[in-house]
Amino acid sequence: MEGDSVTLNTDLNEICENKDIIWTSGAKPLLIAKINREIQIFSTSDGPDGRFKDRLKLDNQTGSLTITNITTEHAGLYQLQISGAKLTSKTFSVSVYETFCVFGESVSVTEGDSVTLHTDLTEIHEDEDILWKFGVEMSLIAEIRRDLGISTSVGPDGRFRDRLKLNNQTGSLTITNITTEHAGDYKLEISGATRSSKTFSVSVNVHLPVPVINSYSSNCSSSSSSSSSSSSSSSQQNCSLLCSVVNVSHVTLSWYKGNSLLSSISVSDLSISLSLPLEVEYQDKNTYSCVINNPISNQTTHLNNG
Repeated sequence: MEGDSVTLNTDLNEICENKDIIWTSGAKPLLIAKINREIQIFSTSDGPDGRFKDRLKLDNQTGSLTITNITTEHAGLYQLQISGAKLTSKTFSVSVYETFCVFGESVSVTEGDSVTLHTDLTEIHEDEDILWKFGVEMSLIAEIRRDLGISTSVGPDGRFRDRLKLNNQTGSLTITNITTEHAGDYKLEISGATRSSKTFSVSVNVHLPVPVINSYSSNCSSSSSSSSSSSSSSSQQNCSLLCSVVNVSHVTLSWYKGNSLLSSISVSDLSISLSLPLEVEYQDKNTYSCVINNPISNQTTHLNNG
């Protein structure tokens, strides 16, 4: 794969003093490395176009050649010649597969639901391996391998026990009965004729509580959808309202007058209480509502004033 290192082995345990090692590359062989023990020559070449610059390493004991940080331009034929009491040669055909990476797919899900992370494959080819990794440490949690078959892991701390399902046709991963401890980064790696990877950022939202509206004036209606009776008093009074929710995170709490947003407050901290006040005029015939929402759900409490 691109970026890896490959070693072309001479199969010698040690180079005898009367042996020379010559490495060439290409259909029209060009010298890229050589060893002459007798006159103590150990050298590598950048190649005529510099493609091997800082990439070749010779093993002084065995004569094996290592190509580091390999790219597709290093693919092709390599020839080894060992001269001494007799001349031997060996040819290597090196293939280098490109690496493709897709970043940044974000997925939001509610606690207790299931979420499927898709490979976007219609079918896994016979030469492909599928690996799923999780977390900062990128721990292996599921895999489909040509030689080992399908397997899932409970994770290093057991958090994925009885929660992972692999689709044996596409390699897509489903996490069932998800909780906040399953939030984080997931990485898909597909290796075969080409190598590709894809990352998923999974956020898990807890079930939202219903907002509670409290009033601090006797003329305000209760926190329900029912309308209070009209007052015969012509004097104008204000209602002081407070909308509250408890044990919430990553939410926005808002006041609406009909469909118009009046005010809002957002929070990203874990498990805190959140309140938002509102002053309205008594006998205002509009419908007010307090809404709590996260990216995938909301809860609303209505208050009919007047």
